Amino acid sequence: MPEDAQSGDKITVFVYRDSSDRKIATTKRPKIVMGEIAYLKVAEMSRIGAFMNWGLEKDLFLPFKEQVGDIKLNGEYLVGLYIDKSDRLCATMNLFKVLKTDSPYKVNDMVKGTVFSLKRGLGAMVAVDGKYLGLIHEGEILKPMRPGDEVELRVSNVKEDGKLDLSLKDAPRLQIDKDGEKVLSVLMKNKGQLKLNDESSPEAIYESLNMSKGSFKKAIGRLMKKGIIDITREGIRLAEKKSGYENKNHGPKTDYKNVDRNNKRTSRSNDSRNSGYKTSDNRNMNKDGERKSYSNFKNNEVRQSYNDKNKERNSTTNKRK
Repeated sequence: MPEDAQSGDKITVFVYRDSSDRKIATTKRPKIVMGEIAYLKVAEMSRIGAFMNWGLEKDLFLPFKEQVGDIKLNGEYLVGLYIDKSDRLCATMNLFKVLKTDSPYKVNDMVKGTVFSLKRGLGAMVAVDGKYLGLIHEGEILKPMRPGDEVELRVSNVKEDGKLDLSLKDAPRLQIDKDGEKVLSVLMKNKGQLKLNDESSPEAIYESLNMSKGSFKKAIGRLMKKGIIDITREGIRLAEKKSGYENKNHGPKTDYKNVDRNNKRTSRSNDSRNSGYKTSDNRNMNKDGERKSYSNFKNNEVRQSYNDKNKERNSTTNKRK
């Protein structure tokens, strides 16, 4: 009872039965209440079961039939509460019977939960917020899990009975983008190439990228459609033109034939400029760097030939005289 409590005050209490089967009310809140789960420590072992410390004077009873696996003194175990046939609160490790299925969550909501059981062929059973029953399907589990693991999850489906299907991945579109970023990051670290494609084994993909083969195929398919990568028989590589990637060690590919051709053109052009001519056809240029007219050039030749013949004719006439 609070020291400052007065007659007529409203207080919150927790009610349970003591060893004499009397109903006891306390203002202390135990480590666990109905509808919750918590780790409790085994304080005592007996022939009929174990007794757990839950923060009240009387320890909480965990019957043998409600135990899962070996129970040891001072060990801590994840349990929930239920009311037995004699109307007493007891602990159970079978959390299916205590978790609720009326959660307020909807698809794509992010939640936190505790793994409490692993079922081969089914997946990991999770207590969402310590109150609601959820399942991570086996195909969604990419790394080893064990009871007691605290995980952050996305609600992938809400079944008709209220149970939650959970995923360790983000929403599909967002997850593909994140996986694509991871693939690109690894490609950049490996000089733009990676010896993985959609024919690679799931083990090889997980070892290199820490993602499932399905996620990898979706990611590279999206990257290829965007023109960021090319998929080949040998693996995947960055598409240089569209990704803007250049190999830092080797740089972009060089067409040496075009380089030689361009160098020759540049050399001729420079020689012409240095000599003061616009072309390399020097025969048709005068000393002032002006192009000679071809017709003028031929006319000059004809005129010179005509003058030479006249000189010869005059010379012959003078000799006869």
